Amino acid sequence: MEDRFQVGIITGTHGIAGEVKVFPTTDDSSRFRKLKQVILDTGSEELELEVARVRFSKQMVILKFREFQNINEVECFRGKSLYVTRENAVKLEKDEYFIADLIGMKVVSTDGEDLGILKDVMQTGANDVYIAADPGGTELLLPAIHDCVRKIDMDQGVITVFLMPGLRD
Repeated sequence: MEDRFQVGIITGTHGIAGEVKVFPTTDDSSRFRKLKQVILDTGSEELELEVARVRFSKQMVILKFREFQNINEVECFRGKSLYVTRENAVKLEKDEYFIADLIGMKVVSTDGEDLGILKDVMQTGANDVYIAADPGGTELLLPAIHDCVRKIDMDQGVITVFLMPGLRD
């Protein structure tokens, strides 16, 4: 399981007081309102930063870190990722999972057929779509709805799916 999760990517600076514009990579950008600490991966080191202020502008999040006071200190972070630790991640409801924890799980049909591993998750808006790939690289798109995804066993690392008519066509 992953110990940290990406929540955003710094796209640039905002003003001269050391604020940064962040493109959120989480499905709920309002989660930034409660965010107190983040980990900035600079490429050469990881910095633990304290969030001093959060604002929103269009599709972006504007963050001010307590550690930086001017634009010159944050310019070099453009394109760098922000992470939170598992303990600082949003609390999940029943039957909710972090995508990072699902990737790599074995996917089997309700008939016991091995369909490969979960390669990726597409977020479409209506519902997520799981992308399973067999050893030959053939991909199978599975809607992440109860009619299709019947069981997720995190302990065993197995996702059991019902292959609805038309999924293999």
